[in-house]
Amino acid sequence: MSGKFIVFEGVEGAGKTTQIHQTAVWLQSWCNDRTVVITREPGGTKLGQQIRQLLLEDLDSCIGNRTELLLYGADRAQHVESVIRPHLDRGDLVLCDRFTDSTVAYQGYGRGFDRSEIDRVNQLATGGLHSDLTIWLDLDVEIGLQRVLLRGKPDRMEQAKLEFHQRVRRGYQELANTYPNRIVRIDANQSEQIIQAEIQAILKQSV
Repeated sequence: MSGKFIVFEGVEGAGKTTQIHQTAVWLQSWCNDRTVVITREPGGTKLGQQIRQLLLEDLDSCIGNRTELLLYGADRAQHVESVIRPHLDRGDLVLCDRFTDSTVAYQGYGRGFDRSEIDRVNQLATGGLHSDLTIWLDLDVEIGLQRVLLRGKPDRMEQAKLEFHQRVRRGYQELANTYPNRIVRIDANQSEQIIQAEIQAILKQSV
């Protein structure tokens, strides 16, 4: 039995963490013969946790845009090799908070990197691995950033200017238009319960 790789994407404050955990609980009961694994980027490995600290939590660090792109690539390479592929090879259901689409949206549309450069980094880091399904929680960036402020001190990425986050959202919109068979948009303005019901309906057709 082959595994399934399901990625959750969205702008800051879109509710990915909440939905990924609710989905894992439901999936484990619905597919009780399969192991459900939750992971994230950056930070899905021991090395990745250190990279996450540099990228997001160390607000005093001055990281150049190219360095940022390569650090995300390093985190992903370790993550794919030591976590994602081994679980998929065992037939597990892997739920991942962010993957390659985040790099295209944030470093490509947000930072302005050429798409060919991003694709080379992602190809090297993943060895060609793509999600079987990406659930894109689409939310107005101003609403998302307001949610971020309510939960505490924003991290390094969350502190970027509004225009940056608006470009990121446009990146997700264009990705969804380009890959409609892989990326499914869900309106994240709805209640948690409605969003979760929509996710479950989608997964019942694909898992």
